[in-house]
Amino acid sequence: MFILELTYTAPLDRIDALLEEHVAWLDAGYAEGVFVASGRKNPRDGGVIIAVGRDRHAVEARVASDPFAVQGVAEYRVVEFVPTKTAAGLEGYRETLAV
Repeated sequence: MFILELTYTAPLDRIDALLEEHVAWLDAGYAEGVFVASGRKNPRDGGVIIAVGRDRHAVEARVASDPFAVQGVAEYRVVEFVPTKTAAGLEGYRETLAV
C-alpha cells in the first residue's frame, strides 16, 4: 500500500485551472481499484492519496501521469508501507510482513 503526498509548487490559480483534469485522473484510479481514499491537505498546500499495489514502479508511473505532475504544479512523495492492522471494513487491505 502507498501514501501519495502531493505538495503544490505553483499558485492555487494554476492548481484550480487543472483541477478538473486531476479529478478525472483520480476517478480513473478509483475505477481501476488503485485508489482507496484521497483529499486535500489542510491548509490547502497539497493533497494525500491512499493507493494499493505491490509494484512501486507502477504506482510511480501512475503518479507521473497526474496532470498536476505533468504540468509541473505539484511534486509527489511516495511512501510504501505494509498495512498489518486496519479498521473494520478494510480487512481486505491487510498484509503480512515478510520474514
